[in-house]
Amino acid sequence: MRLIGKLAIRTVYYLLIIICMAVIGAILWSRITGGEPSFYGYQLKTVLSGSMEPEIQTGSVIAISPQRPEAMKRFEAGDIITFRADEQRLITHRIIEVRTSESGGQILYRTQGDNNDAPDSALVRPDNIIGSYTGFTLPYAGYFLSFAGTRTGSLLLLIVPGLLLFLHGAYSIWKVISQLEQTSSNHDGPDSPAAV
Repeated sequence: MRLIGKLAIRTVYYLLIIICMAVIGAILWSRITGGEPSFYGYQLKTVLSGSMEPEIQTGSVIAISPQRPEAMKRFEAGDIITFRADEQRLITHRIIEVRTSESGGQILYRTQGDNNDAPDSALVRPDNIIGSYTGFTLPYAGYFLSFAGTRTGSLLLLIVPGLLLFLHGAYSIWKVISQLEQTSSNHDGPDSPAAV
């Protein structure tokens, strides 16, 4: 039973290290390339408002499947999309109506946050859509990513994991040395034959 407990703790420990390294790698790569944080082709977005609660909590990180310009997908009512409201602002809301414009037959989407009383004032054009919500969300992780985007956060993300790995390595070395000393002292104990 004790062995199973140790194995479970080690598994969780190594899984956490792998997840942390993957997230740190995604964030660092996005900082180097100047792009958005992404993971296996999905973009990670931080939700900063409560307009989509309870589906998406404030401060969550969501994964969206990017909309490719060469393969513009047609969305339906009920789909949750992330779109560009202006140059600085992205919004993630649900499509409540699909329309066709009278001039040119372009498809337009009316959106609304699940927690909002009224639909968004402007219709969304397909070329403003960044991607669609995959259903994957990490509650409260957005607060961490927002902090990681700051200079202090980036620095801590480099220093803290390195320090933890160093301390773990130092502890492992100390443990091995202690075991060797204990084994050595057991062999040189009072029962060992005296030198002549």
